[in-house]
Amino acid sequence: MDLELKKAFTEMQVNKIESTKKIRLLDMKTDSLKLSKQRIEVTNRHISNLAPDTRVYASVGRMYVLNDVPTLTEQLKTTQVSYEEMIAQCEKNKDFLIKNLKEQEESLRELVQQKKSETTETNGKPAE
Repeated sequence: MDLELKKAFTEMQVNKIESTKKIRLLDMKTDSLKLSKQRIEVTNRHISNLAPDTRVYASVGRMYVLNDVPTLTEQLKTTQVSYEEMIAQCEKNKDFLIKNLKEQEESLRELVQQKKSETTETNGKPAE
């Protein structure tokens, strides 16, 4: 096997392994963000049934802060929008990784075809 091809295959394998790990991590992060977003939607649905002057507790880290319903609703909407943006960014990163992986596979195929045609031209018969 040609040294250049061997090097390209090795690079491809390493890149594929790394990309697969990154894609898996992005999937896990996306799932986690979707779950958090779903929790916010459920919470928002439940507090929307309360009167606007009702005092409710909002968790902030390890403590709770007393708020009214409209303030908490606004905070939840802001958090939900930020989660949606993070989910979109994760999906964008995942698509980018997949696209790069496919491009690298295609360039490797082209290299193999090029080497195959070079051997055919030099030998005068097809390479096996």
